[in-house]
Amino acid sequence: MRNIRIAGYGKYAPENTMEFHGECRYRANGSETQLDMAVKAAKRALAIAKMQIEEMDCIVSASAVMMQPIPCNAALIHEQLAKGSNIPAMDINSTCTSFVTALDTMSYLIDAGRYRNVLIVSSDIASEGLNDKQAESYELFSDGAAAFVISRTENEKQGVADSIIRTYSEGAHATEIRGGGTLHSAMKYRPEDRADYCFDMKGKSILSLSAKKLPELFREFEAQSGISFAEVDMIVPHQASKALPFIMDRLGIPAEKYVNRVSQYGNMVSASIPYVLCALLEEGRLKEGNRVLLCGTAAGLTCNLLLLQL
Repeated sequence: MRNIRIAGYGKYAPENTMEFHGECRYRANGSETQLDMAVKAAKRALAIAKMQIEEMDCIVSASAVMMQPIPCNAALIHEQLAKGSNIPAMDINSTCTSFVTALDTMSYLIDAGRYRNVLIVSSDIASEGLNDKQAESYELFSDGAAAFVISRTENEKQGVADSIIRTYSEGAHATEIRGGGTLHSAMKYRPEDRADYCFDMKGKSILSLSAKKLPELFREFEAQSGISFAEVDMIVPHQASKALPFIMDRLGIPAEKYVNRVSQYGNMVSASIPYVLCALLEEGRLKEGNRVLLCGTAAGLTCNLLLLQL
């Protein structure tokens, strides 16, 4: 057990919404930035924790998309919240599962005594890169942000019980934005190449690969952790798509065991898992002592599972 606790949490979604087939999707207005959303969620998390930013030992941005190529997102968040301090700031990115990867990574550093309090922020404006000609993704994604203050605890029954991360690069090009980096530089952008600078998702390919790989990964995690999923109080999956029930059924997980809020929130990319986790804490559906499994797939194809004892 890596002994950490959730000291504070906060979420933010734009007021502007759109509706597709009766389902709600959040869309940032033209003046609202990814940084604005990150800062709002972070301030709410700090307020719940009853802590000041000066008490943080590290600021981590766990977002899928960069706000600008250089510096890292966390440095820009630092400028808004902690300018004048020397708190280290870094990005941890595994796209949609960035929060889980960041929580996994930082739990080791907290448990080892390197840090005591860490602020993790996930914020994405998916709508900036959507291709309106691809209805599957255009009608699925939402904008949002969530933040957590993670702290060291002396409670030996609290923390990260186990975790696993795997990448299956057969799916490396099933979910991607090809343009904007050094392979397809923004400096060489041409209107006729616009599709390369928009989000491109091959949903059937992702679903097929996930359905093939996840059952084996879940079995491996049960064997590794020594804890069956029947012993878990709540499973919080990435709200990847409307195919979530199909995947969970394939894994043998009944509907009452996991949270499905795709119709309410859509896919908030990196903010998806922490946003739902935050909502469950706010609603009182999760309490101290509960076992929570965070899980999801991300571009790559990367898969994460992390078992958290609250």
